[in-house]
Amino acid sequence: MSPEKCVARTSYVFTSESVSEGHPDKVADRISDTVVDAFIEADPAARVACETLVTTNRIVLAGEVRAGREGQSKAQNRDFTKSIIASLQPKVRAAIKDIGYAQKGFHWEKARYACYLHGQSAHIAQGVDASDKKDEGAGDQGIMFGHACSETPEMMPATLQYSHNILKRLAEARHSGECPDLEPDAKSQVTLRYENGKPAEVLAVVVSHQHKKRLKGKVYTPKRMEELVKPYARAVFPDGLVTKNTRWHINPTGKFEIGGPDGDSGLTGRKIIVDTYGGAAPHGGGAFSGKDPTKVDRSAAYVCRYLAKNVVAAGLAQRCTIQISYAIGVAAPTSFYVDLHGADTIDPAKLEKALPELMDGCTPRAIRTRLNLNRPIYARTAAYGHFGRQPDNEGGFTWERTDLAEELRRLS
Repeated sequence: MSPEKCVARTSYVFTSESVSEGHPDKVADRISDTVVDAFIEADPAARVACETLVTTNRIVLAGEVRAGREGQSKAQNRDFTKSIIASLQPKVRAAIKDIGYAQKGFHWEKARYACYLHGQSAHIAQGVDASDKKDEGAGDQGIMFGHACSETPEMMPATLQYSHNILKRLAEARHSGECPDLEPDAKSQVTLRYENGKPAEVLAVVVSHQHKKRLKGKVYTPKRMEELVKPYARAVFPDGLVTKNTRWHINPTGKFEIGGPDGDSGLTGRKIIVDTYGGAAPHGGGAFSGKDPTKVDRSAAYVCRYLAKNVVAAGLAQRCTIQISYAIGVAAPTSFYVDLHGADTIDPAKLEKALPELMDGCTPRAIRTRLNLNRPIYARTAAYGHFGRQPDNEGGFTWERTDLAEELRRLS
């Protein structure tokens, strides 16, 4: 292809989806991140790789964990780890209760619970742990991506952000009692028409939401469901985006009473595109939930988002994608790549040198330290995306700060 034809399309149609906190896979993610928080709260240096399966009235945990206290023997630390594992069940049940599951087919109090967490592999530990001769290594090999764009105030792809916002608004209405007939499981999907690279029109909105047998005391009908859900969905869009051409599909299959883990099994890590950029940017393939921050699948994806967002916030590009890669047990990244999607305000190679330097080389330890990741901040990330969120008072979502923007402006 000739160079003059290698130009990104500026007019196109694109779609992203989201799922609610009550979607079976998100229930599994929430449980796995509740486990991460429990371990890190007991020991900020804990190692966790927790997978969760949920299905009809059954919760199953599996994976590798390790926790300890300085000055204790290996036997004492094994006992300490076992004590944390023993304390997990009420925390897991509380998380499910908070989501809202008290159904016959999946009940926070009645579901059978099984935990198969065990000690971390010594062969993994020897590569990751720091020593007198080496820095802390990456918890696994792999590639991670971060992305930011100017489509929304959150610097997220608009199709995904609006999909998230629809389900968050409906969840707020359900939790507050404003819409008591809604149940926890739900999915959304938004299709936008773009002109000159900017959202121009909502072409389609899809919402499938679990519900009780009756709506406001009346027999369920598709029309009543649409009347209930559509005002909340419509309200998340900026003025002018919804037009007479917008198609609405509310519970297009009909009734949706049987849902959650009773309707379909859920597994940790099956919604990685929902968790990141809705398909608008590449994904390295690694899930986030259930992993402590020594796992670069999580922490390096967070730092890539952090750096990409600061590049866009600095006005250096309308869109920025960053890739980083690691070898297991090795501290320094094996590569660092910046794509400014055609922006000519700065040479990407200059950012490829400067951005890692701002993060002390982007080693796992530097990332954890700079973003303060060794805290119990992960359960809140499990639904509605890990990105595009506001940093909170308890230290969550530090990777959403734009505190590097001014320094990056000076590079151009």
